[in-house]
Formats: sequence, C-alpha cells, structure tokens
Amino acid sequence: MELPVIQRIGNAWRTQRVAREYGMEPLARLLAEYLPQEQIQEVRRAYEFGAKEHKGQSRTSGEPYIFHPLAVARVLGEMHMDSTTLCAAILHDVIEDTGVSKDEVAARFGKDVAELVDGVSKIGKIEGMTRAERQAESFRKLLLAMTKDIRVILIKLADRLHNLRTLNAMAPEKRRRIARETLDIYAPIAQRLGIHTIRVELEDLAFAHLYPTRFAALAHGVAKQMGDAKGLVKEVESRLSQHLRDEGIGATVAGRDKNIYSIYQKMRRKKLRLLKVMDLLGFRVIVSKVDDCYRALGVVHHVFKPVPGHFDDYIANAKGNGYQSLHTSCVAPGGHKIEVQIRTREMHHVAEAGIAAHWQYKLGDRSSQAGPQGRAKEWLRNVFDDLGTDASMDFIEGVKVDLFPDEVYVFTPKGDIRQLPKGATPVDFAYSVHSELGDRCVAARIDGSLEPLNSPLKSGQTVEVITARHARPNAAWLHFVKTAKARSHIRNYLKNQREDEAIRLGRRLLEISLRDLRIPLSALREERAEQVLKSFALNDVEELFAAIGTGERLAPLVARRFLSETVGDASQPAGSGQALAIEGTEGLVLDYGRCCRPIPGDEIRGHVSVGRGIVIHRIECTHAKARPHDWVPLVWAQQVQGDFLCELMMQAQNKRGLLARITAEIAGSDASIENVQMPDRAGGDAVEMRFILTVKNRVHLARVMRRLRRIDGIGRVARS
Repeated sequence: MELPVIQRIGNAWRTQRVAREYGMEPLARLLAEYLPQEQIQEVRRAYEFGAKEHKGQSRTSGEPYIFHPLAVARVLGEMHMDSTTLCAAILHDVIEDTGVSKDEVAARFGKDVAELVDGVSKIGKIEGMTRAERQAESFRKLLLAMTKDIRVILIKLADRLHNLRTLNAMAPEKRRRIARETLDIYAPIAQRLGIHTIRVELEDLAFAHLYPTRFAALAHGVAKQMGDAKGLVKEVESRLSQHLRDEGIGATVAGRDKNIYSIYQKMRRKKLRLLKVMDLLGFRVIVSKVDDCYRALGVVHHVFKPVPGHFDDYIANAKGNGYQSLHTSCVAPGGHKIEVQIRTREMHHVAEAGIAAHWQYKLGDRSSQAGPQGRAKEWLRNVFDDLGTDASMDFIEGVKVDLFPDEVYVFTPKGDIRQLPKGATPVDFAYSVHSELGDRCVAARIDGSLEPLNSPLKSGQTVEVITARHARPNAAWLHFVKTAKARSHIRNYLKNQREDEAIRLGRRLLEISLRDLRIPLSALREERAEQVLKSFALNDVEELFAAIGTGERLAPLVARRFLSETVGDASQPAGSGQALAIEGTEGLVLDYGRCCRPIPGDEIRGHVSVGRGIVIHRIECTHAKARPHDWVPLVWAQQVQGDFLCELMMQAQNKRGLLARITAEIAGSDASIENVQMPDRAGGDAVEMRFILTVKNRVHLARVMRRLRRIDGIGRVARS
C-alpha cells in the first residue's frame, strides 16, 4: 500500500537529516582521525553489504533501516574502537533480520566479525517459550558470547544507546518496557564494566522515558541550581588551580554535571530534597602521578573544609570494575557542599571508557587479568560458575542481583580482603569463600562479636564464619542474601531437598494405594511399571514418585494403572483405604492448612495440591468436609517430630500487666508465641486476643490452656 504524500515527504526529510549525521561519509571522516585507510575501506565494504541486505526495511520513525547500524558504528567510532568491531556493528542485525547466515558473514568479513554479529543476535522464536523466557535466553547467549570476546557487549550497549535516542517513535508501552530493561540490566552492565560515558546517557534517557514528569521536574531544578552556581564553579576552579600550581602539582580542574538519574537515586535512597543533595556540584582534579593524587587531596582540604565521614579512597581499594579515584566532600564559599574527585589521567581514561580504554588508549596488555578486560572476564566466569545451570528466568534474576555498583571490603580472619556488594551479609561472605562454608554456616563473629547471619557488613570489618557439620542452607536466607552465588546455591539445595522429600512421600503414597488394590509392591519393578511410565511420559520410577509427592499425579489413579485385566475393573473403589502416617519430617512437600492449623493428636485428612504436595486439615475443618472422595486418609505416626502452629482465642478483662502475665505463662509451659492480635474490644473492659503458638501436640496445648485459665481476669480460652 502506497504511503500518503505528506508521510513520504516527511520520511524523505528525516532520511536526509539522518544521512547528514549518521551516513557513511560522516562516519568515514570520524574514523580517519585514528584508523588507516585500508581499515576504513573494510568498514565501507561492510556498509555496502549491510545496505544491500537491509534494502526495503525501515525503522518505525520512517528512515531506511541501515542508518541504525551506522549510528551504532558511530557511537563505537567515537570510542575509537577497532575496525573489526565497527564492521560487526554495521552488520549486527543481518543474521537476525535478513536471510544472511553466520557462515556467509564469516566468508566475507572473517570469523571474528561473524562471531561478534552472532553474539549480539537474539535467539529466534521457540515453541512453548514465553517472550520473557526468550529474552532471558537471549541475554544468557549474549553473556556467553562476552566470555569469548568482550567487544560483543560494547556493540550491544551502543545498539541500546541509539535505540533509546530514537525511542520516541515507539508506542508508550514499548518505551516503558525498553526503559525498564535498560535500567535493570544494560546500564548496570555498563557500570560493572566501567563505561561511564555510555552508562550516564543510558540512565538519563531511560529515566526520561520511564518517568517523564519526574525527569522534567528534576532537570529543571538542576538546571536552575547550576545556573545560579556558575560563579561558584568558576571560583572553585580558579582557587584550586592556583593552589595546586603553587604546590608544584600539574593538574586540570573542571566542574562537572551530575546525571539526573543518579541525583534521583540519591534522593530516593537517602530521602533528600533536591537542595540537600550535596554533590550536585562536582569537580574533577586530573593529575599525572598517583603520588600527586594524595598531595592534591591535601591541597583541596587546605583550601576548602572537608565534610567529616565523606572521604573514600578508591585508589588503594579499587572498585570491581577497575574504577580508581579519591572522593572527598568539602564546604565551598557560601556554605555550598561540593564533591571533588582526584585521579590520574590513566585512571580518568579507565573511569570514562572502562573496557574500551584498551582500544582507545592502548593501556598495557589487553589480556591482562589486572586490566578492565581481565576483571570483566573474571566476573563473567563467576556468573556462569554460579548461575550457568539455572533456568532462564532464575539466571537473569541472578545476574540482576549481581550487578551492584557499590561494594564493601571485609577481611577474613587471616587478613585476606573479600569484595562484596553493598548490603551483603555473613552468609554472602561465607559463600564467597567456599560454597561448603556457606552451606554449613550457623553464626558469625564480626570484629570478634557474635552477630546474626542477616547483619549487613561494613567495609573494614573482620568476619569469621562459625559452622556446624550437620547444618544446611535455610530458605529464610533468600530474604537477605545479596550475591548471585549465595542465592543460586541456596535455591539449588532447596530444589534438590524438595525433590528428595517428594520422592520419599510419593513412594509412601503409591505403596499405600497399591496395597488398597491388593497389588504387590514388586509391580513397581516389573515390566508393568515400564508400561505405566511410558503412559505418563516419564523416564523412571523416581520421576513417578516425585510427581505423586508434589501433587502432579494422584496416587490412587496411578495405582490403578498397575491393574491387569485379570485383577478387576479399574473403576472399582479403592479397598481398605489404609491411612498415610505423618511423621512431621516430610519438610517442603507437606503443608498444614492455615484455616484449622492441625497438630499431632488431631484427627486429620489430606488434600493433594499441585506444587505443594499434601495439605493437611483437621477432620472437622469445613474444607475437609467438602468433596470427601478427593481426600487422602492420614494419621499421625507414633513418634512425631517438630513444633506445630496452632491458634488460641482468649477473652479477658483489660487489666494492667495482663499481656505480660499471659506471655510469661506461655513461655513457662515450653511453648512460644509466633504472633498476637487484639482485633477489637468485646464490650466494656473486655478484650479479645488471638495468639498463634508453637506446640508439640494436643497434650502440650492442653497444658498451656490450663495454665492460661488460671490467670486472674482470663475468661474463655478456646482453640480457633
């Protein structure tokens, strides 16, 4: 269908404007500043091939599609990337969006270009995979490609940056989704790799699309403050420059703008108004040598009074992405608080460009483990060691957890330094040392004092982990651990534990159902079992037990599959209905109904719930009376282990000290209080109280209730 005349004219005008800025000729002029002509010709050849393959394709904004790959290449050209990266940037969509194969790209432009293009390409649609899972798998593929060649992520970040620059052409919902993904994943990756210039623009553009009103208000407020402070900026620059010259320190001093998103984050994190953000005015002091950094720090503190507690030495303790600098906050003329960063020129190059600094400034050996590339690859190796076998959605969540911009530095008892994300706990520390240490930790000493395992660690602390041989990971740890490694190990342990428990419970349920039908247990090991497994598309008997234990299959129905034609009709009711004995050690595959809170000694029955296993109810519970044919007969074993929750309701006179006496009596009877509520007054001075207690069994509960009834002022005590 032919486009209307006005739309065609608009598209032509946009195409001409984009060509002037992002066409091949402007790119060639930029590349001529640092690349030889033969390499520029190779880039031009990639452009000609890409233009031919993308011919007829247009972006949502209307201009020919080829201008997007050219714009991506321009971003990388401004970073002084090599010709291989630039060719891959121009061709980065040909495998995904055209009929060109990876082999054809390799034949025309070499294996390195083909690997880079393939690494950036998203995976295609796969039947049965949701959009979110497909995105997660594409992200896993991208990180895996990064382990082979770190330039893959530079192309992806440049691609995302240009997409954000032109995002206004998209529908609002898609803009918000892309902006959220950028803030959750791509901007933190740029931060993790130390690419400051790209990170800042990604954050501000994504913030503007996700929260346009907040961005506009903050941008206006910052512009007003910075406009009012122009004289102050010049005064600070002049005074610092003069005093540094007087001390014989060659330095460049420059004021800087803080990006809007980082200001917004600080305001949210510290609950500050814009006027209270102290490092809105920032200055960088760039010197030649590391010694000059510390000398310059003395000059800064001599000229302007430092703010106590606001000094960080990232030269001695470099950040995980290689960032090094001295940070200090001072009071400038007029009482304004400013932040000053002091670093060498090489540190400045790494801070701005991160892993790209190797190509821009040829900083030493690119394969060095001490450089940004080495640190990036080490991080990626750790990611795949910790999360490589996780499901796609767990993998991407684990990576998000691991992308922390701030670190704390703590010491082992032997004096070794461990770097952890801000907010990390002793459990994170234990897993960072060794996975077995994390699995068996029970407590921690922080600077010699016993502290809870959920205590946030601070830089400079010495952490000693206390272990027990029979200790195991706790599901509650998932609520406070910060590192992907700890989270992944805990999840895997719980998953394996749940599978083991499900297998044991499923076997018991199936054995009972087989006895009801008078089928020998040996049938589980005969040819008949193979036929049953085949009908359920399962590989072995353990998979069948696990499916029964988690409620995916009903044991009576599975048992009837074992009936031969000579035994009888499969539609006959189950025989004696032998009950399953509950021991209290079944763990994650048994659940106790919150509606009636059964405890040992109660008559009980169970309902098989998919994913939860068996949910146990008291026999008199209203839920247990509905559809009785769907329930599993249960009894308590002779020896039941563990503590069980029950709910008590009390009516009492509202007397001073009554609640204290009640809690003392409960504690004195070896029970504990999990929760207490006082919903309303029953009339006059009477109050109604509801307690959730942990008890051993009905006998224990009766003892607690007798002690409570003896308290003066207590009226009715009953179980809910």
